[in-house]
Amino acid sequence: MVGLYTQPPDGATVICADELGPVIPRTFPPAPAWSPDGHRIKSEIDYSRGPEKTWVYGALLVRDGQQIAMTASSRNSVFYQQFLQLVEEANPDGEIWIVTDNLSSHNSLSTRTWLEDHPRIHHAFIPVGACWLNLREGWWRIFRKAALAGRSFANRDDIEHATTPATNQLNSRASPWVWGRPAPPPRSLRRRYVYIV
Repeated sequence: MVGLYTQPPDGATVICADELGPVIPRTFPPAPAWSPDGHRIKSEIDYSRGPEKTWVYGALLVRDGQQIAMTASSRNSVFYQQFLQLVEEANPDGEIWIVTDNLSSHNSLSTRTWLEDHPRIHHAFIPVGACWLNLREGWWRIFRKAALAGRSFANRDDIEHATTPATNQLNSRASPWVWGRPAPPPRSLRRRYVYIV
């Protein structure tokens, strides 16, 4: 698994894929107004979650840090295959190695049948309980901060609208993802002591 990050096969593209979600549209009541005599009108908080769940499919290209994102109403084999089709179209040359977890939609009979017609795509499943092996998990944290943090979405379209510009902005400043901790920078002496004899 780590070998795909440190020494990828010649001419191959290594992609970390995962799903984020469900992202659920939430509605909040408008802020209460003020009474004519200057007091705040108190009302009970009315908070509801809509039935429209949205999943964000994401692929991180390890060599350059570029991101491919897609929103879907469910996390199933059909949408996963659509997502793989997007990944294949974005990488027209060479083999594609996808590092992902072993969900049923990633390893279902329909997905395996679909992969037989697309021999360039190979899966590398991470072990159960080792999600930290997927570099995509770290990217989700950056994505959540850019697209989802502090926002209220009324419907699926709002979530998709937040996903697209955030992905484009993050792609504009993308850099390669490197496995492992970088070497610490050399420390310069903060103080030089001069001893007088």
